Amino acid sequence: MSTLSQLISDYGVPNKANIEWLTRLQSEWQLVADLLFADLVLWVPTKDGSFIAVGHARPSSAATVFYRDISGKPIRKEWLAPVKQAFDSGEIVEQKSSDTLAGLATRFSAIPVQKERSLASEENSGSIAIITRHTNLSESRTPNKIQLNYVGCGNELLAMITEGTFPDYSSPTGRRRGAPRANDGLLRLDVDGNVTFASPNGLSAFSRLGIEGEIEGKSLAEVATKIVKEQSTVDESLPLVLTGKAPWRADLESTDVTLSVRAIPLMKAGSRTGAIVLCREITELRRQEQQLLTKDATIREIHHRVKNNLQTVASLMRIQMRRTTSDEAKEALDQAIRRVSAIALVHNTLAEGFSDEVNFDEVFESSMRLVGELATDSSREIKLRIDGKFGQLDSGLATPLAVALTEVVTNAASHGLGEHGGSILITPRQSAKQLTIEVEDNGVGIEKDAVGKGLGTQIIKTLIEGELRGKISWFSPKDGGTKVAISIPL
Repeated sequence: MSTLSQLISDYGVPNKANIEWLTRLQSEWQLVADLLFADLVLWVPTKDGSFIAVGHARPSSAATVFYRDISGKPIRKEWLAPVKQAFDSGEIVEQKSSDTLAGLATRFSAIPVQKERSLASEENSGSIAIITRHTNLSESRTPNKIQLNYVGCGNELLAMITEGTFPDYSSPTGRRRGAPRANDGLLRLDVDGNVTFASPNGLSAFSRLGIEGEIEGKSLAEVATKIVKEQSTVDESLPLVLTGKAPWRADLESTDVTLSVRAIPLMKAGSRTGAIVLCREITELRRQEQQLLTKDATIREIHHRVKNNLQTVASLMRIQMRRTTSDEAKEALDQAIRRVSAIALVHNTLAEGFSDEVNFDEVFESSMRLVGELATDSSREIKLRIDGKFGQLDSGLATPLAVALTEVVTNAASHGLGEHGGSILITPRQSAKQLTIEVEDNGVGIEKDAVGKGLGTQIIKTLIEGELRGKISWFSPKDGGTKVAISIPL
């Protein structure tokens, strides 16, 4: 399925600013389709003077008239004249006679799309696209109060699209945007913030919030104030939303119920004429979000405590290492300290973030400081260099990989570089399905098939091949030294 920008690039006249505006419009127009009980199709002009469909919204409140996706299709000949007229004039064009689609009688109209005046350039101050509205007449019946108010709100939004005032480009993004849908609950406010219409679902939502009786004819902000006045904290944007003055979204909370409320100011000729307020009960959603936050905090605390415990273990082993007189025991304790410290580094990283993924580059950099201590304990000069990025890795991969790589680099520094030291190059590469790592030193090298049988090598193989389901191999390049190649599936 091609995106809007791809379709415009392939068939239309590309314009980055126009594409951005149309993309924002597409994110909002499902509401318009639901309010109008009609299909909406977005058309952009093509290089040959025709129009191509780049978007389609089906109403959730009525039967669609397009059972197949129309995106990417050229405009029908009978629609071309009214669409061109609307595009050139900048005014809505209503087709007088009914149209027939798939055997269904429909009503057709063309609505020009214009950008907000402050964003439109002199070269592009007119229409940038067309929306066609297709209403299924086969289901038409005497409209009730709900339908009349819904269609009235939808028509006002279409007029705002023509004026370039919907969607509101200045409205915040992220949590303050997005919407409850029309069927979740809808209220219509006048310019003073009084409720002129409330849908049944809207009334039910506010009733669950604790508001009793009718709210039509009353100020929505004043009604809601009775509910939230006892709260210690109130969303600072809530008054602007409840009066319909800002195109934002806020939460309205009582003791046991949370309502998501979104306002869409209605504009005409640059002046605010009222607002649409959408509402949806999100009590369970907020409860689940709180549970997730609590879970995340608990997990981070666990990682923090594990890190502290591992560091305590490492400290105890250091004390023991200083007290022992056996060189063999000191070496074994030193190796164990590095392994424990490598695991602690991963838990420290996990304790600082919210994600189950870790930036392994930071973990590995810290691990290399542990290996660098080998150089300070001897007269040998050891240079460590990393060429590439590990990237983000799942926490389940990070711990065994950190221990394994610490062992590989430690072995290279301890046994591969000889008496005079040398350099170690680590080259990580991550693709969509695989992580490859090469560790190469310029030391004495190894004989063919002469991989060590020590505990360090056994740990490396167990972690790479067992836990990580990867592959590892040792070999000596022609120019000397030792190279370790590791591949791990992601």
